[in-house]
Amino acid sequence: MYQYKAITLRNFRDIPQIATTLSDEEKYNIEVVGNVLPFKVNHYVVNELIDWENYQHDPIYILTFPQKEMLQPDQFQEMSNAIIGNASRAELKLIANKIRLELNPHPAGQMEYNVPDLHDVKLKGIQHKYRETMLFFPSQGQTCHAYCTFCFRWPQFVGMNDLKFAMKDIELVIKYLKANPKITDVLFTGGDPLIMRTKILGKYIEALLEANIPNLKTIRLGSKALSYHPHRFVTDEDADDLLRVFEKAKKAGVHIAFMAHFNHPNELKTKIVKQAIDRILNTGTVIRTQSPIMRNINDNADSWASMWQQQVELGCIPYYMFLARDTSAQHYFAVTLEKAWKIFREAYQQVSGIARTVRGPSMSAGPGKVQIIGISKVAGKKVFVLQFIQGRNPDWVCRPFFAEYNPKAIWLDDLDPAFGKSEFFFEEEFPIIRKEKSLPSMNFSIFPTTNGYKKEVRNSSVSLIE
Repeated sequence: MYQYKAITLRNFRDIPQIATTLSDEEKYNIEVVGNVLPFKVNHYVVNELIDWENYQHDPIYILTFPQKEMLQPDQFQEMSNAIIGNASRAELKLIANKIRLELNPHPAGQMEYNVPDLHDVKLKGIQHKYRETMLFFPSQGQTCHAYCTFCFRWPQFVGMNDLKFAMKDIELVIKYLKANPKITDVLFTGGDPLIMRTKILGKYIEALLEANIPNLKTIRLGSKALSYHPHRFVTDEDADDLLRVFEKAKKAGVHIAFMAHFNHPNELKTKIVKQAIDRILNTGTVIRTQSPIMRNINDNADSWASMWQQQVELGCIPYYMFLARDTSAQHYFAVTLEKAWKIFREAYQQVSGIARTVRGPSMSAGPGKVQIIGISKVAGKKVFVLQFIQGRNPDWVCRPFFAEYNPKAIWLDDLDPAFGKSEFFFEEEFPIIRKEKSLPSMNFSIFPTTNGYKKEVRNSSVSLIE
């Protein structure tokens, strides 16, 4: 039976492929960057998914092994100097934390605007940004079988507890769900909830089922386990028990949606991942797939078309193409909005209608999920055409709006409103801070409540939606 074994900074030099293939400089670069950004991989990824004869350009290698360019030159040099100078572990941690705080650890105002209260208690293990969907961060699920180098949740893994979302108390989750009857979906996230043993994950899910919450229709599981440890669903000692938990939810009338993260078609090539997908689908669970588009990994249409086609052949539903979030190594992974749209369009044209369930390219920005519909000419002016797929205010959704064409833009805050407007239509309620602009910081937040959304200004609040 396959035994999961993690590979970290402590033992990565012992891996035969690392010891015999990488140069001393490449190994050192992994150590420097891995002291700042989280690094963990495993033997399945190393032995089954990476082409070591072409490792420097292999998408899975870049996806899992830190690269020198993932830090800015001055950040890399600062950590390198500390290592060369034999800094203590405590000193290395201080330097690492200083650099981490420069990397926008929680983009889109997650800490400030997404964490709700219940009876004046801050629920630090919950995020509630969109009316129908609540995110739950179970404390035992705040790690992964391997870490993605692009991960926007990296603060969960670096030991900075003030930046971490996590909680154990499922009773508070249940109380919050009952107090907010418009929530229909609970998304278990992290980290990776499938890192938890079935005994623990099952207790969380069964507590939700036994609470008999009428508004709870779907439990989502955001996971990379199918890519990094598909044995979790096939040969792990509690794999069968996990599938029975999925079946139990189905019988209770609660839909289990497995939100699978696949970043490249090579992650779908092994026999074990196909077995795992079959076993999950046989429980009545639906697998939806998503990924950001990332330079150096999947920034070409053929990779996306191949990935979507393989997914539908395996019974999965393509769901989202995201853009690299404005955190961590965005400078290394980001493609321009224009290039992302062109890749999406070309890939979309290559697949049949059953793969065209996918939406994107989409930015998970502060105001909501903003989709790039395209680039067009309106009144003789070249513009980006955008819309919200999800918004902090549901009334923003599916309302096309326009931004001035900017060929260098990689994120929403790089864009200015078109046609001489001073702000986008949603900015009165939720302003964005555009890069290189001196706009005032927002002094209010928008959050979901039982009766709609509220705009909170210091100690007062006014209803936005009744």
